[in-house]
Amino acid sequence: MKKTISDLLAQEVFFRNMTKDQLDFIAGCATNVHYRDGEFIGLRGKLTTHFYLIRKGRVAFEVEAANRTVIIQTVAESDVIGWSWLQPPYTWRYDVRALDDVSAIAFDAKCVREKCEADPVFGFEMYKRFTRIVIERLEATREQLTDMYA
Repeated sequence: MKKTISDLLAQEVFFRNMTKDQLDFIAGCATNVHYRDGEFIGLRGKLTTHFYLIRKGRVAFEVEAANRTVIIQTVAESDVIGWSWLQPPYTWRYDVRALDDVSAIAFDAKCVREKCEADPVFGFEMYKRFTRIVIERLEATREQLTDMYA
């Protein structure tokens, strides 16, 4: 039996303890996508139209510094990328590039924002989950910088 996007989300840590109705609600904004090794998923300063749940592959957050590309963090299967959809101006803060062939579930940011507005309980739940991601990414960046200058 083929699994629905809602079924796939139910298996992921990020969506753990969401109700079936909440999973179905957000699955209505989701599609399966694929990126090839080296392909950019997001570019710094460009509009963030989606956020992603990585199902297979690895993704790098990159910045240009001193005329070279620096990888700030690498994420992989079950990680969620793209939190810039939450607040205007809705632009990527880093370049985001596939390090392998990547399969992901893409969530239409406008659709999710509208659902968060329509259902404040769902919206608050999403903001709590994304706040955790922002904190984790900031901590990883701090650790990366500490290692670079140690």
